[in-house]
Amino acid sequence: MHIKHLNLVNFKNIPQAEIEFSDGINCMVGHNGAGKTNILDALYYLSFCKSYFNSIDSQNILHGQEFMVVQGQYFRHDEDEHIYCGLKKAQKKHFKRNKKEYSKLSDHIGFLPLVMISPSDEQLINDGSDLRRKYIDGVISQYDKPYLDDLLRYNRSLQQRNATLKSMKESGSRNMEMLELWDEQISVLADKIYIKRSTFIKELVAVFQKHYAYVSAGNEEISLGYSSHLKEGDLKTQLIEARQKDLILGYTTKGIHKDDLEMMLSDFPIKKIASQGQKKTFLIALKLAQYEFIQRHNGIKPILLLDDIFDKLDHQRSGRLLQLVSKDMFNQIFITHTSAETLLETVKQTGKSYKMFNVEAGQVQEIN
Repeated sequence: MHIKHLNLVNFKNIPQAEIEFSDGINCMVGHNGAGKTNILDALYYLSFCKSYFNSIDSQNILHGQEFMVVQGQYFRHDEDEHIYCGLKKAQKKHFKRNKKEYSKLSDHIGFLPLVMISPSDEQLINDGSDLRRKYIDGVISQYDKPYLDDLLRYNRSLQQRNATLKSMKESGSRNMEMLELWDEQISVLADKIYIKRSTFIKELVAVFQKHYAYVSAGNEEISLGYSSHLKEGDLKTQLIEARQKDLILGYTTKGIHKDDLEMMLSDFPIKKIASQGQKKTFLIALKLAQYEFIQRHNGIKPILLLDDIFDKLDHQRSGRLLQLVSKDMFNQIFITHTSAETLLETVKQTGKSYKMFNVEAGQVQEIN
């Protein structure tokens, strides 16, 4: 699978662009703030129905304009696929495949698998567990539709249980029958989600460690673990035991909405002891493992987006990463860089076909 053509109107800082891509490597070069990353974000938008960086759709419309359009022509399973997204301010977003609008955006997730590696990924290490759960859910949802449905149902049930707890806290009432109803629903859904998360992480770890060892030349000992209340036993029992605490606080303290990924370097949390280069290597290995995992389960090679990928990596790690993405396992790749000469020299070493584009003040032009 690859994208052949991208058309943008009023997307972020890009007033208008029509780009024909290579099915190999596509290089976006230009100064910081020129709009290179916005091209990659448009590709992410077409895969996930949202921006990688800004979840508020209206804020992705070019300043001073009233609408935006993002559309792409893909080649997937020997057929052309046309994906369209149009948005006007204060109106519903329209997302279409081959001119037929989706009734649910979740039906599109996984159709165009994609993996993005960006400097903002460091939030996965440094910020709260909610981002790491979103990472897990985002990967599994690309190949397992029932998982996404169960997750949405769990979150709705959790909201209802929290609303019940808050109401009981404020009123002083004790409607235990309603709590028991939500306990039952949450427990059943949590069991299904926990099993799939556990299976995913167990399979991911081996691939992750392989990629980290390759990029780092095996110089560090790293690990990736999974923490969950469900490791401690039946969730329904835990909900009952925590009920008085939950009534006092007004929200649910036990469940898969508290799960986390444990990222370790030499038996210490990576965010506390790792260098910038080690953190970036960790995240690159994690995302490449994600790529391989999705390909294995989806049967399609995802599009790979590498945003400012070589920053904070030493020459050795940059070279080994380049060797890795040169392999046949990877298909269409997009890379951003500030130097055309440096990137051209790097890309030529891969032996893959390529195109280079200059991005300046939201204008995109192919470099011949």
